[in-house]
Amino acid sequence: MKVLVTGASGHVGGNLVRSLLEQGRDVRALVRDDRAALAGLGVELARGEVGDAHAVEQALHGVEVVYHLAARISILGDPGGQVSKTNIEGVRTVARAARQAGVRRMIHMSSCHAFDLDHDVDICERAPRPKPSDPLYNRSKHAGERALREEIDRGLDAVIINPTGVIGPYDFKPSRMGRFFLAIARGRLPSLIDGGFDFVDVRDLVKTTLAAEIRGRVGENYLAGGRWVPVREIAELAAREAGVEAPRLSAPMWLARVGAPVMDAFGRITGWEPLY
Repeated sequence: MKVLVTGASGHVGGNLVRSLLEQGRDVRALVRDDRAALAGLGVELARGEVGDAHAVEQALHGVEVVYHLAARISILGDPGGQVSKTNIEGVRTVARAARQAGVRRMIHMSSCHAFDLDHDVDICERAPRPKPSDPLYNRSKHAGERALREEIDRGLDAVIINPTGVIGPYDFKPSRMGRFFLAIARGRLPSLIDGGFDFVDVRDLVKTTLAAEIRGRVGENYLAGGRWVPVREIAELAAREAGVEAPRLSAPMWLARVGAPVMDAFGRITGWEPLY
């Protein structure tokens, strides 16, 4: 039976598709337009967006398992309503269609941002959820999970993966972290910021995601992380691999937070999305 992967042209999607093919699985990818991550793989392509119920229903024909990875990441609010449309309504559309199609299991790729990321507290799968004052992206990921649970209550078999920051190969678009690494390699990042984040290798994330298909419990969340890494450490590693010097300056976190509204406004005007 076929496996459907939404968001297959993204960073995690491209790696997941490769692993599924290595397992000998019959993979169909629901894609919009960018197919660089899937070039030469011989994957069956289904065109459409996750918010298009008809396209999703067609893509689910003959499918046994759905990996729902399609998402919109944004630190600029919800430009054009695309974040809410994809992260909430897209999940609802895919989950409803998957239940109606009788798929065996749906694996939903959410995010650690679906939890309240209090910087002084470690999180687990039972951690509090985002506050009303938290960024819209965080709230959208939580709302997407709620939409999924509505279908679980109606009989859908689904599990949820919550990855931390993802890094690793086959980052074609590239992702925000991919752009961070490129900026360092090209000497275009004047300063770092203090602090850090938990990062997971995309290959480890894929292994976790595949394991969730087999061993995950219905309705459960599974945090997928690696280790907490200071921004400077990961920047110096990237610079060393690229044969360049890492940025010498570091802005304190309080200054980055003060400047965030300015960068947000600039991004809304220009369409440029800040790295931090």
